[in-house]
Amino acid sequence: MAKSKKNSSNTPRRKRYNRNARLQNAQKWAEQYKGKNIAKGYSNWFGVDLLCAITELEMLGYKFKLSYKEQIQQSLITRRIQIERRKRKEQIENYEDGTFYFIEGYTLNGVSYGITQEELEEDEDIPRQSKNQYNMQFLIDDEDLPF
Repeated sequence: MAKSKKNSSNTPRRKRYNRNARLQNAQKWAEQYKGKNIAKGYSNWFGVDLLCAITELEMLGYKFKLSYKEQIQQSLITRRIQIERRKRKEQIENYEDGTFYFIEGYTLNGVSYGITQEELEEDEDIPRQSKNQYNMQFLIDDEDLPF
C-alpha cells in the first residue's frame, strides 16, 4: 500500500496557533528572545498584529507604557483610513476612466462590476433623476469615513 501524501501548509505552525497555543509557547520563546523590542519580535514570530502581541505579553506578566499602546492603536486606525482612501481613489479613477458609470460592487477577487456609460445610454427605461443619484454616490469626501 502506497503512502498518501500528507496535506501540508507552507505557513509555519507557530503562525497558525490560536491564542492558547501561543501563550503556552510564548514563555519559552520570550526567555530566548535577544532583541530590543519584545512586542515587535512576538508579533513577527507568531504572525499577529502588535496590539495582539502586547495583550498576550501582558497576560504573561510583561508591562508596557500606556503611551506605547495608544501609539500602536493610533497607527492601526491610520492604516485602516489609508486603505479606505486608497479604495475610494481606485473607485473614482475607475469612474473617471470611463470604464464604469456606476460601480455596483466587487466580486470576491476584487474585480468591480457595474454599469458602463454606453449601457446606461442604451437603456431608456432609467429615468434621468436616478442617473444623477448614481453619479452622486462617488462624490463623497474623505471626512465621511467611519473612522
